Amino acid sequence: MARNLQSGGRLRPVDLAREHGLSTQAVRNYEEAGILPAAGRTPHGYRVYTPLHAAALRAFLALVPGHGHGTAASVLRAVHQGAVDEALRLLDVSHAQLLEDRRTLEAVESALRDLDPAVVAAARTEAGPASGSTSPSPSGTGSGSGSGSGGTFIGPLARKLGIRPATLRAWEQAGLVRPRRDPRTGYRVFDDADVRDALLARQLRRGGCPLEQIAQLIAQVRAAGGLEPLESALGDWHGRLSARARAMLAGAAGLEAYLRERG
Repeated sequence: MARNLQSGGRLRPVDLAREHGLSTQAVRNYEEAGILPAAGRTPHGYRVYTPLHAAALRAFLALVPGHGHGTAASVLRAVHQGAVDEALRLLDVSHAQLLEDRRTLEAVESALRDLDPAVVAAARTEAGPASGSTSPSPSGTGSGSGSGSGGTFIGPLARKLGIRPATLRAWEQAGLVRPRRDPRTGYRVFDDADVRDALLARQLRRGGCPLEQIAQLIAQVRAAGGLEPLESALGDWHGRLSARARAMLAGAAGLEAYLRERG
């Protein structure tokens, strides 16, 4: 059971606010939102806080950097409603998301390792050229498109990637690949950049990345004209994940201290 909220000395809103560089209104807002326990009142109606309220505020502010404002607020509200298990479950969800973000990063790094120019060129060569003297079906059963320019058709590329042509069409609709159309046949023709994007999309999908996230990453690659900027961004991504993990540790320590204070 929580201790008497009026035990251990009285604190004013400004006392809590000064410790963290907050406004007194912010402290009152946190109380109204359930982030802090309900405050006692003087006979004149002024709020009276205690060291327990100060501990709750420290716990909340410790949780925010690692888990975000919304999750941190939900955790403290659950604690104050006596649902500590629910509070811990919310933290588990947040940790699971961090793990998923790490897996996504690993998938991106794996994809980049497979996407040096030699690999892209080899993939297009093995898929077969789209130029030639005959007119194949879109599935790539013929020897060429008669387009007179380099590239490969959807069927051979799909077979090379181990996916269905319909998947490449879905990726085109999502903006992951942007094949041109042969002016004579109307067939899709994938050049080296398209092959690179398709290879990247395949690796990221294997890593569990949603199409929306893949589209954003590929857009960055296109805007930069290559993979180098994305590679350099991975270091920053690693740094953010590590900082978030350490912030979660600090948040856990702050919450544990508050739970001990509550008794």
